Amino acid sequence: MTETAIEAAALGKGFGRRRKQALDDCSFRLLTGSVCAVVGPNGAGKSTLLSLAAGLLRPTDGTITVLGAAPAAVRERLAYVAQDKPLHPQLTVADTLRYGRELNPGRWDDQVAERIVAEGELEAGARIRTLSGGQRTRVALALALGKRPELLLLDEPMADLDPLARHQLMATLMADAAEHGTTVVMSSHVVAELDGACDHLLLLGAGRVRLSGPLDDLLAAHRLVTGRADASLDPHTVVESRTTGRQTTALVRPEGPLGPSWQATAPTLEELVLAHLRAPEAPALRLDDVREAAV
Repeated sequence: MTETAIEAAALGKGFGRRRKQALDDCSFRLLTGSVCAVVGPNGAGKSTLLSLAAGLLRPTDGTITVLGAAPAAVRERLAYVAQDKPLHPQLTVADTLRYGRELNPGRWDDQVAERIVAEGELEAGARIRTLSGGQRTRVALALALGKRPELLLLDEPMADLDPLARHQLMATLMADAAEHGTTVVMSSHVVAELDGACDHLLLLGAGRVRLSGPLDDLLAAHRLVTGRADASLDPHTVVESRTTGRQTTALVRPEGPLGPSWQATAPTLEELVLAHLRAPEAPALRLDDVREAAV
């Protein structure tokens, strides 16, 4: 098994005659067994990236490899759940799972697929068109996990779920990934639901990689500091700075010790992400090679 789940090099994707860039010069590396959060504002390129990884789109620039090969060559080893959960509306829940079994001979896991459906108390004879958005999400995730993929790509998978169902399905996903070593790549606008679940972060902005690497390393590279408004932050890299009255709060990448004027704490995932989203001009940071060198 390859150690790399996804690798992108100068990846770009343009649309239309004018080649409007949804992704531009994206490079990153994700190791197998990782749980990667893909975050960014609307239009950042998250869905485009996942579609490229799933082999549903072709790059206009650069390359992307999945499990050591072109995405189209390994489709039987990956599963993709799109935002719109495209299921056949006339099929029943039972028929949908049966087709999943027939289309994935030798890989299908009846137990996990049926458990996810049963936890949602879905009737086997219910037609897909009669289900709520959250119920369709359950069926789509049952299909994806029933396939027993090596790589699971999820585009805003929990958006249609209520908080309790979201918590239950997230726990199921994480337990399944840990048990089988599945690599999970999941985009989400709800950063809080990713905290404690992901170990790798990919933050996109305007089609470019802003942050990428192991989450612990990215958090360790930043400090949330508070001090007097007139205190200097040289020579540190300031990601975002806000001043209220006589006090300044900033997210920085320290370049050596912080001075005595500053009180520093480690940022949370949400603080890290929000600061970078509020400061799109901040320098990008890629730490993929840190993990690569240690392998």
